[in-house]
Amino acid sequence: MNALTEPAEAKPSAIARPPLVRELLLVAGLFLVYKFGRQLVTGHTTEAYRNAGHVWHWERVLDLPGEGSVQSLLLHGDTLAHLANTYYATVHFPATVAFLVWLYLRRPAHYVWARRVLALLTGAALVIHLVFPLAPPRMLAAAGLVDTAKVYGPSVYGPPQTDTLSNQFAAMPSLHFGWALMVAIGLIVATRSRWRWLWLLHPLVTLLVIVGTANHYWMDAIVATALLGIVLAVIHLPHRTATTAGRAQEKLAPAEPKENVLVGAGR
Repeated sequence: MNALTEPAEAKPSAIARPPLVRELLLVAGLFLVYKFGRQLVTGHTTEAYRNAGHVWHWERVLDLPGEGSVQSLLLHGDTLAHLANTYYATVHFPATVAFLVWLYLRRPAHYVWARRVLALLTGAALVIHLVFPLAPPRMLAAAGLVDTAKVYGPSVYGPPQTDTLSNQFAAMPSLHFGWALMVAIGLIVATRSRWRWLWLLHPLVTLLVIVGTANHYWMDAIVATALLGIVLAVIHLPHRTATTAGRAQEKLAPAEPKENVLVGAGR
């Protein structure tokens, strides 16, 4: 066998998946840190309402569209409001988990990248939640919005005074939108289908839902987008040659050994 063919044969055809147990522990640890961090803000009611007034004022100064314009579309019937509340309550976390599981199984290199991005995004958001507690628009009297989850159901939150499982004053940035946008971006760069751009519908629908249900301000999504952009600039995509599956790799992998064999045969 010619020595020139050996490097091509030694190259792995796919990036090895990270150990499953380690990944489960990392995700569980991140979730626990996030839940604990959210509880640190509990009790900052006065500051959260004061910040909400500031955000509402900034949006009017910037001439952003009123959140009520989106909510009015949902209030034409009970069904739309109920569907929006259901989407808010049930799609956010399962969709992100399914995204990571699919990447882990089919695109290990992209999985590592996406997991790092989501972890850093969540950690940065947690810091902002701690230093800038924010009451959502459904709690702000000046907004004049309806708490659709309370009126039409289902609701994932209880009364703020007794809800010990979540921090309802962590509106900015919106991780609902930040995670949804990252899921769309991750699937777009990890796949080659001509239809992959339709994944952008997920963050678009999420944006309309979080605003229409009065759980977030427009500014919450804007800050989440800016934060994700910074994180993506810090954590770079895996190289094209390091992707795990797909037709591009299957076509490129045999080409190098064939070329090496011809070079060796010419000597």
